[in-house]
Amino acid sequence: MERKTLRGGRLEAASYDVPDKRLEIDLAGGERRIYRNVPVEVWRRLIAAPNPASYLEDRIEEEYPVERARGGARPQARSQLDALFGSSTPEPTDSEK
Repeated sequence: MERKTLRGGRLEAASYDVPDKRLEIDLAGGERRIYRNVPVEVWRRLIAAPNPASYLEDRIEEEYPVERARGGARPQARSQLDALFGSSTPEPTDSEK
């Protein structure tokens, strides 16, 4: 999956999966929008646009089905991993106590 950092506006990054024709947009604040059945040419125009946020609003948001998700790791993910595998933080030695 190709990923590009986007500058300006509320967009942070975008990824595109060619075989699935899936476009993922990461927004400021951690929201991720996933658009399905997006042609590769739309992806190319998005990343080449002088203002990708405007291109998203004008050419993508109303044309393609969207699914909203949270980007990044969930806050409780670290504690769940620690519960399964133990903490990755080393225990203090006697001299550090």
